[in-house]
Amino acid sequence: MANETTKMGLIPVRKVGGQSWTGGQQKYRIASGATTAIFQGDLVTQLTAGTIGRHAASGTVPIVGVFNGCSYTDPTSGETVFSNSYPGSIAASDIVANVIDDPMVQFSIQSDEAFPVTDLFGNFDIVDSSPVGDTKTGTSNMQLDTSTGATTATLPLKAIDISQDPENSDVASAGTNVVVVIQNHIMGAKSAGLA
Repeated sequence: MANETTKMGLIPVRKVGGQSWTGGQQKYRIASGATTAIFQGDLVTQLTAGTIGRHAASGTVPIVGVFNGCSYTDPTSGETVFSNSYPGSIAASDIVANVIDDPMVQFSIQSDEAFPVTDLFGNFDIVDSSPVGDTKTGTSNMQLDTSTGATTATLPLKAIDISQDPENSDVASAGTNVVVVIQNHIMGAKSAGLA
């Protein structure tokens, strides 16, 4: 049966060891005027001056975590804005991102192609779809790039399981949902992959 093909970025599903993910996240800064949009479910990476930004495909800078919304003062209205996404180019000194930064959280992400079980425990890059996110819902269009499976430790994701969701677990069809951990996490990279 074909998988549903709804791009969603990374969604937290559980923690290593079978523990439940309880919603834990930390606050990080986004620089005033940062031009790159960030969507809920995007990987974020460290930037200069103590800020974070969206991780792009082929990037090798360690990952801080997964973006889960933000808040800032609208420079025009003066109102506080809470949003699933950061639209980019906001001139505000109080842009705060909520980031799922626990290196033990496991995430579900859709693959761009069929994802065979034999690729499990390999390390993978992401695919930057165009557009990179949905401006109405604020959710990411980031996917796992199946063709990049390798042992390379600087790749951002390590595949550890296939989703148990019957609508997205067909390993012979494009859009398989894969359970991953962040491979090159800023708080401790994991071992080389087996792919």
